[in-house]
Amino acid sequence: MSETRQPTISTFEGFARAADYSLMRSLDADPDATADGDDRRPRQVFSGHFVPVDPTALPEPAYVAHSPALFSELGLSDDLVHDDAFRRVFSGDLSAAQAPMRRLGWATGYALSIYGTEYVQQCPFGTGNGYGDGRAISVFEGVFAGKRWEMQLKGGGPTPYCRGADGRAVLRSSVREFLAQEHMHALGVPTSRSLTLYVSKTETVRRPWYSPQSRASEPDIFVDNPAAISTRVAPSFLRVGQLELFARRARKGAHPRALEELRQIVLHLIEREYAADIDADLPFEDRVVALAATFRARLISLVAHWLRVGYCQGNFNSDNCAAGGFTLDYGPFGFCEQFDPVFQPWIGGGRHFSFFNQPVAAAANFHSFCTALSPLLEDDPEATAGLEELHSSFAAQMEAELQSMWATKLGLSAPHPELVTALLQLMLETKVDYTMLFRALCDLPEDVSGLKRSFYGAPSRQLEERWQGWLLRWRERISTADPAEVSARMKRANPKYTWREWLVVPAYERAMQGDYALVHELHEVLRSPYDEQSPQTAAKYDQRKPEAFFNAGGVSHYSCSS
Repeated sequence: MSETRQPTISTFEGFARAADYSLMRSLDADPDATADGDDRRPRQVFSGHFVPVDPTALPEPAYVAHSPALFSELGLSDDLVHDDAFRRVFSGDLSAAQAPMRRLGWATGYALSIYGTEYVQQCPFGTGNGYGDGRAISVFEGVFAGKRWEMQLKGGGPTPYCRGADGRAVLRSSVREFLAQEHMHALGVPTSRSLTLYVSKTETVRRPWYSPQSRASEPDIFVDNPAAISTRVAPSFLRVGQLELFARRARKGAHPRALEELRQIVLHLIEREYAADIDADLPFEDRVVALAATFRARLISLVAHWLRVGYCQGNFNSDNCAAGGFTLDYGPFGFCEQFDPVFQPWIGGGRHFSFFNQPVAAAANFHSFCTALSPLLEDDPEATAGLEELHSSFAAQMEAELQSMWATKLGLSAPHPELVTALLQLMLETKVDYTMLFRALCDLPEDVSGLKRSFYGAPSRQLEERWQGWLLRWRERISTADPAEVSARMKRANPKYTWREWLVVPAYERAMQGDYALVHELHEVLRSPYDEQSPQTAAKYDQRKPEAFFNAGGVSHYSCSS
């Protein structure tokens, strides 16, 4: 986590002065866009990198939460969340923006590939020209402490890409995204961040959800939810799907500038996300290959982190894959509690996006990334060959990274695939809590009794003997190292506190009644996941999932309705 710094920006005027819109300055606006940003009805967007859009403000916005950690990193005073102009902007009212801020936001189009297969069915026009940010509207880009950040409203109202929806987000999903982004950052996983969360005192939106004690797979009732806007923050919100969109247009010759628009957005991606990694003096084609190599390294590392902490993205399509190589779009996500390699929290995700299939989904997204870059290299056989080699060796690099990750979790000095495979098989047969089991191993137990708190049931005598044998083999592997050092190192890789949906549900349910105390409490617990924290915190949050919440609609599984 970043170190705390004294706030240097305490007024909205000071915040506004940080504005610097590199995307709107260096890329092309949709030539068919309206001048005033009143562009909220579904339509096809044929060219340009973004559509200027005026967000739809929340009526009577009220403060729910903000991230003190991110505010500190940006050099912002916590008091800004209650500043009238700041609150208005980040609840969707850009009329409060002050120069040099702009009074229009922007939405972007992107394509969709699922496991490398292109889809256009999600586009209401059947062309792919109506698919993109349906309710995510960026409203600010600026430089804080020498680092560039983009700020995007989730639930900021409809855009041309809304596909007929209302463009809103409900408080339930907004609480989840707000908490999850900061939890993932605290876990050391690259991710978009949470700035603020505001809710409307008067506007509600109707969504399908689960009735109390429901065991249904699909939502079985409709619920009126408070409308909310969360602001997520990242160096950029460029996605693999955006590159795909421009590459498809270039291949089809959709318009005279299609190939140039692809080149523009790739150069902008390099500048926004990879300037420190790629030599600007290299020939363009070499920079493209370097981009693919660096993105591949980030993507592989990211997915290894996901498995390390038990995270499942749930819907890792190319449009949910940040081109900067970090976690993006906390909709159908979840964290594995009882270990299951095919854990999948989203009812629409299927096994292909399940917990242990995420490396394969990442490989498919890297395929889409390389396919999108290839039109730029058609006149350079050497660069094309370099791109193809990166693509073909992805699986081997991923496997090496995963084995290194497992070794780190187990305190090993070198990977040991056989030991890991045996452990995972024992975990599956015993029905263990993923987070609690690895945290228990951090104490280097000699006997299986040191692990039983993580078991969801009583193991058979035979299973206990197999655990005992595994512990003996594992301890032999770490016996030459200092035990205290091994334990401390393992505790830096294995969190004690994790996201448990059954503990998050009461927080957003109370928030819907205007009580945000549990949201703030969870935020505090989840931002220090590796710390022991207090006995009271452990008694509440370091617990196995109660049986009542297994197969519970909205808890063990949920729709993407938000």
